[in-house]
Amino acid sequence: MSAARDPLIIEAARPADEPAIRALLQSAGLPHEDFAGHLANFLVARQDGAVVGAVGFERHGDEALLRSLVVAPGWQGDGLGGALLRRLEDEAQRHGVRYFYLLTNTAEHFFAKRWFQKIDRSTVPPAIAATPEFSHLCPAGSICMRRTVKP
Repeated sequence: MSAARDPLIIEAARPADEPAIRALLQSAGLPHEDFAGHLANFLVARQDGAVVGAVGFERHGDEALLRSLVVAPGWQGDGLGGALLRRLEDEAQRHGVRYFYLLTNTAEHFFAKRWFQKIDRSTVPPAIAATPEFSHLCPAGSICMRRTVKP
Protein backbone atom coordinates (compact mmCIF):
# COMPACT_ATOMS: atom_id res chain seq x y z
CA MET A 1 0.00 0.00 0.00
CA SER A 2 1.49 3.34 -1.07
CA ALA A 3 1.46 6.44 1.11
CA ALA A 4 -1.10 9.13 0.32
CA ARG A 5 0.22 11.96 -1.82
CA ASP A 6 0.24 15.54 -0.61
CA PRO A 7 -2.39 17.71 -2.26
CA LEU A 8 -1.44 19.99 -5.14
CA ILE A 9 -0.95 23.53 -3.86
CA ILE A 10 -0.42 26.84 -5.63
CA GLU A 11 1.58 29.42 -3.74
CA ALA A 12 4.08 32.25 -4.11
CA ALA A 13 7.43 31.19 -5.50
CA ARG A 14 10.39 31.21 -3.13
CA PRO A 15 14.00 32.02 -4.03
CA ALA A 16 14.83 28.31 -3.57
CA ASP A 17 12.35 27.51 -6.39
CA GLU A 18 14.42 29.30 -9.03
CA PRO A 19 16.35 26.19 -10.22
CA ALA A 20 13.17 24.11 -10.51
CA ILE A 21 11.35 26.86 -12.43
CA ARG A 22 14.37 27.33 -14.70
CA ALA A 23 14.45 23.59 -15.41
CA LEU A 24 10.73 23.52 -16.26
CA LEU A 25 11.12 26.53 -18.57
CA GLN A 26 14.19 25.06 -20.28
CA SER A 27 12.54 21.68 -20.82
CA ALA A 28 9.51 23.42 -22.36
CA GLY A 29 11.69 25.56 -24.65
CA LEU A 30 10.54 28.79 -22.98
CA PRO A 31 12.68 31.85 -22.17
CA HIS A 32 14.48 31.28 -18.89
CA GLU A 33 17.37 33.70 -19.01
CA ASP A 34 15.79 36.65 -17.21
CA PHE A 35 12.80 35.46 -15.17
CA ALA A 36 14.61 35.36 -11.82
CA GLY A 37 14.51 39.14 -11.46
CA HIS A 38 10.72 38.89 -11.37
CA LEU A 39 10.47 35.89 -9.04
CA ALA A 40 8.51 37.96 -6.50
CA ASN A 41 5.63 37.95 -9.01
CA PHE A 42 5.74 34.21 -9.70
CA LEU A 43 3.49 31.45 -8.46
CA VAL A 44 4.35 27.77 -8.35
CA ALA A 45 2.26 24.62 -8.17
CA ARG A 46 3.70 21.96 -5.87
CA GLN A 47 2.99 18.27 -5.58
CA ASP A 48 4.75 16.38 -2.81
CA GLY A 49 7.07 19.39 -2.45
CA ALA A 50 8.17 19.36 -6.11
CA VAL A 51 7.47 22.29 -8.43
CA VAL A 52 5.20 20.99 -11.23
CA GLY A 53 4.07 24.32 -12.66
CA ALA A 54 4.85 28.02 -12.62
CA VAL A 55 3.68 31.35 -13.97
CA GLY A 56 4.58 34.96 -13.33
CA PHE A 57 4.34 38.49 -14.54
CA GLU A 58 6.71 41.35 -15.19
CA ARG A 59 4.95 44.56 -14.15
CA HIS A 60 5.29 47.89 -15.93
CA GLY A 61 2.83 50.34 -14.38
CA ASP A 62 -0.70 49.04 -14.89
CA GLU A 63 0.45 46.67 -17.66
CA ALA A 64 2.34 43.42 -17.32
CA LEU A 65 4.07 40.86 -19.44
CA LEU A 66 2.73 37.40 -18.64
CA ARG A 67 5.83 35.32 -18.06
CA SER A 68 6.20 31.72 -19.03
CA LEU A 69 3.19 29.73 -17.96
CA VAL A 70 4.69 26.25 -17.72
CA VAL A 71 3.35 22.92 -16.51
CA ALA A 72 5.34 19.69 -16.17
CA PRO A 73 4.44 17.12 -18.87
CA GLY A 74 2.70 14.77 -16.45
CA TRP A 75 0.33 17.56 -15.39
CA GLN A 76 -0.59 18.98 -18.79
CA GLY A 77 -4.23 18.73 -19.81
CA ASP A 78 -5.48 18.50 -16.21
CA GLY A 79 -6.44 22.17 -15.79
CA LEU A 80 -3.33 23.18 -13.86
CA GLY A 81 -2.34 25.84 -16.41
CA GLY A 82 -5.75 27.47 -16.14
CA ALA A 83 -5.64 27.31 -12.34
CA LEU A 84 -2.24 28.98 -12.27
CA LEU A 85 -3.45 31.70 -14.62
CA ARG A 86 -6.56 32.39 -12.50
CA ARG A 87 -4.46 32.74 -9.35
CA LEU A 88 -2.00 35.00 -11.18
CA GLU A 89 -4.89 37.23 -12.27
CA ASP A 90 -5.79 37.75 -8.61
CA GLU A 91 -2.19 38.62 -7.73
CA ALA A 92 -1.82 40.98 -10.68
CA GLN A 93 -5.07 42.74 -9.84
CA ARG A 94 -3.85 43.28 -6.25
CA HIS A 95 -0.73 44.94 -7.73
CA GLY A 96 -2.82 47.30 -9.88
CA VAL A 97 -2.22 45.53 -13.20
CA ARG A 98 -5.02 46.11 -15.72
CA TYR A 99 -3.62 44.50 -18.88
CA PHE A 100 -1.61 41.38 -19.67
CA TYR A 101 0.53 40.99 -22.78
CA LEU A 102 2.26 37.81 -23.88
CA LEU A 103 4.19 36.17 -26.67
CA THR A 104 3.66 32.56 -27.66
CA ASN A 105 4.79 30.15 -30.32
CA THR A 106 2.75 27.13 -29.24
CA ALA A 107 -0.11 28.12 -26.92
CA GLU A 108 -2.26 30.55 -28.92
CA HIS A 109 -5.31 28.28 -28.63
CA PHE A 110 -4.86 27.86 -24.85
CA PHE A 111 -4.72 31.62 -24.31
CA ALA A 112 -7.48 32.42 -26.82
CA LYS A 113 -9.80 30.16 -24.77
CA ARG A 114 -8.96 32.41 -21.81
CA TRP A 115 -9.96 35.69 -23.49
CA PHE A 116 -6.56 36.71 -24.85
CA GLN A 117 -6.78 38.32 -28.27
CA LYS A 118 -4.13 38.32 -30.93
CA ILE A 119 -2.74 41.81 -31.57
CA ASP A 120 -0.08 43.31 -33.77
CA ARG A 121 3.24 43.34 -31.98
CA SER A 122 3.79 46.98 -32.98
CA THR A 123 0.85 48.08 -30.79
CA VAL A 124 2.44 46.91 -27.53
CA PRO A 125 3.27 49.71 -25.06
CA PRO A 126 6.93 50.81 -25.14
CA ALA A 127 7.72 49.48 -21.64
CA ILE A 128 6.50 45.99 -22.59
CA ALA A 129 8.22 46.13 -25.99
CA ALA A 130 11.51 47.01 -24.27
CA THR A 131 11.55 43.87 -22.10
CA PRO A 132 14.19 41.28 -22.97
CA GLU A 133 11.45 38.76 -23.81
CA PHE A 134 9.97 41.09 -26.45
CA SER A 135 13.19 42.64 -27.66
CA HIS A 136 15.34 39.55 -28.18
CA LEU A 137 14.46 36.38 -26.24
CA CYS A 138 11.33 35.43 -28.23
CA PRO A 139 11.41 35.09 -32.02
CA ALA A 140 10.10 38.05 -34.02
CA GLY A 141 7.43 35.75 -35.47
CA SER A 142 5.93 34.93 -32.07
CA ILE A 143 2.21 35.57 -31.69
CA CYS A 144 1.45 38.60 -29.53
CA MET A 145 -1.70 38.57 -27.39
CA ARG A 146 -3.42 40.92 -24.93
CA ARG A 147 -6.33 40.96 -22.51
CA THR A 148 -7.56 42.75 -19.43
CA VAL A 149 -6.50 41.08 -16.20
CA LYS A 150 -10.10 40.34 -15.21
CA PRO A 151 -12.08 39.90 -18.45
